[in-house]
Amino acid sequence: MNNWLPLLLTLVIQAMVSMALLTLPVMAPVVAHDLQVSPALVGVYVSMTYAGAMAASLMGGATVNRLGAIRVSQWGLLLCATGLLLCAVPWFPAMGLGAVLIGLGYGPITPASSHLLARTTPKHQMSLVFSLKQTGVPLGSLLAGALVPPLLLVLNWHASLAVVAAVCVACAVLAQSLRGELDQDRQSDVPMRWGSWIQPLRLVLSHPSLCTMAACSFMFSIVQLSLTTYLVTFLHDDLRYALIAAGLALSATQLGGMAGRIAWGYVADRWLGARRMLLLLAGLMALGALATTTLAEDTPQWLVLLILVTFGASAIGWNGVYLAEVARRAPPGMASLATGGTLAFTFLGVVIGPPLFGALSTGFGTYRAGFMGLMVVAMVSGMLLFWRQRSVAQPSGQPSP
Repeated sequence: MNNWLPLLLTLVIQAMVSMALLTLPVMAPVVAHDLQVSPALVGVYVSMTYAGAMAASLMGGATVNRLGAIRVSQWGLLLCATGLLLCAVPWFPAMGLGAVLIGLGYGPITPASSHLLARTTPKHQMSLVFSLKQTGVPLGSLLAGALVPPLLLVLNWHASLAVVAAVCVACAVLAQSLRGELDQDRQSDVPMRWGSWIQPLRLVLSHPSLCTMAACSFMFSIVQLSLTTYLVTFLHDDLRYALIAAGLALSATQLGGMAGRIAWGYVADRWLGARRMLLLLAGLMALGALATTTLAEDTPQWLVLLILVTFGASAIGWNGVYLAEVARRAPPGMASLATGGTLAFTFLGVVIGPPLFGALSTGFGTYRAGFMGLMVVAMVSGMLLFWRQRSVAQPSGQPSP
């Protein structure tokens, strides 16, 4: 089998589920106006999607072992499509259920892709390859930011959600032709137990290096999803950008994230290593959040884009280095379990982060307050990584060099 085939397939699937998740936040100002609610409620939607994703990620390793990575990915795409159709119904219970289904579809995609890539990628290329695959997340967000606002000009928001759902279904159908080749290692006779959800957590908590990665991803995900969830609304409401211009700014931020994921993966593999790279990214996130709080209506557009692209390169670009380090530190054959366990903490950060960002912004009457909170979170994560780096470099009882 060509090594690029699993990478290409997992990249496309990751992009589609990411686009599905971010489609409603991109159209949040239009939906909120139609339903007569605050756009800040989009944080509740994101929280519900990632609550579903957190539950699904814990079962990801077990379901991948039994069904195969491609079959799990197909089910994920179909769940996302169903969730999008429910979100198109202007009734809050239906939209809430749709958000949970999108999360259930999104959650197992990364454990499935890690399972495929861990067994097809040389160890010295893992940070780069995992970073390339993880460009699917900003790529999906870029597609949402670039395509959804123009789509709203020709269709209403209900039909626009249905279009994205149809593309998810088409992607699931196309993946079927590769299932036989890529799912050969599935163990269909392995029983599924309800206790399987606790196994990834036990694995993470029993390995200090995996615990560090989990805590790091918890805080980084707060920064990432708060940025991508609220950026369009921030630019539209606080900086008076038109919806299409705000969507294009989001796409530019995602481009920065895509470039960052590839660059950081290469630098981590060649020079810094994963933990030093993540420490550097924590500092860049804090500076990006601080710079965003200084933006105003009269800030030149080129400067706004420069700040947001730089912010996106760090806040959206960290995932590949993190996932490669998790797969590298996991016991042999347990990459999907370790990924699912650490992702539970990642998704917990997303469940908590955007609603808190929205609450801060609503309480202070400006989204700048939320970005100031992101700066604090990034600084705390940097302190944790720095402390862990020192504790590894300097074992207890030995003097510092």
